[in-house]
Amino acid sequence: MEFNIKSHLAAAQDSMEKVLLHLEVELSKVRAGKASIGLLDGIHVDYYGVHTPLSQVANLSTPDAKTIMIKPWEKSILPIIDKAIHAANIGLTPQSDGEVIRLNLPALTEERRKQLVKTVHQFAEHSKVGIRNVRRDANELLKQMKKAKLEEDAEKDAEDQVQKLTNSYIEKVDKHIQAKEKEIMTV
Repeated sequence: MEFNIKSHLAAAQDSMEKVLLHLEVELSKVRAGKASIGLLDGIHVDYYGVHTPLSQVANLSTPDAKTIMIKPWEKSILPIIDKAIHAANIGLTPQSDGEVIRLNLPALTEERRKQLVKTVHQFAEHSKVGIRNVRRDANELLKQMKKAKLEEDAEKDAEDQVQKLTNSYIEKVDKHIQAKEKEIMTV
């Protein structure tokens, strides 16, 4: 029965790690005033009838801190990329010169920075709820194990370990959020 508890705790930790990784992905999409090709990760284009990520049909670069440059491998898909960027509604207007597309990032206002911080805190709250859901599921499984003749002390120890795990992952979420908030509010 001890082996089941260890594997159960490992599974809970793995699930909490996935929640944290999802948070990191979401935070990478939040524009903090610096150009990042990560802003284009969710954009796909229709490339010869195939739904293809933008990064697979063009070179993406950041020539300076306020510009993202997209150089398609084929000039013929320039209008398709332009249309995909507009459709993605990322808040940036593409500017094409026939060779490349440039996305100029405007400076963030104080109001916009505060909005981004609120958004980041919403991501954090969703992540914390996800972690707590993993804890709830883990504790439910422990209760089922107890009914199947798991010793009460072993169950309490396992619940304590699940709670410690939960606390550590919530601390990690808070650290990620504090770092992102600092990044956003730095002018």
